[in-house]
Amino acid sequence: MQNLNQIQNEAPILKKTVDLYKEFYQHLKTFPKKDQYMLGKRCEEHILSFMESILIAVSSYGQEKKNKLLVANSEFDVLKTLIRMARELKMLDTKKYLSIEQRIQEIGRMLGGWIRSLR
Repeated sequence: MQNLNQIQNEAPILKKTVDLYKEFYQHLKTFPKKDQYMLGKRCEEHILSFMESILIAVSSYGQEKKNKLLVANSEFDVLKTLIRMARELKMLDTKKYLSIEQRIQEIGRMLGGWIRSLR
């Protein structure tokens, strides 16, 4: 299996996702205690699940790669919704939300381009 640096060179979306996770993890500490274990945990799980799908897609070929990317896209859509909910419920202030949203938009563009390239 390839090491993480090789994978990140082949799939820059993975590096961006790791950066998103690191930032979200720092913000999760500021969530109210009960929300850390509910909505915050769900966001964290979806980021990790998305990352897992991307890792599998990198080492897949043909239709399997496309299928994994479509699964990743679904995970990403749920993540975006959960992050918006965290903002609306004031678990993330505007500055934190905008920083995370900027990362999400960049990852979304990369994912969309990757999926389109396989069609």
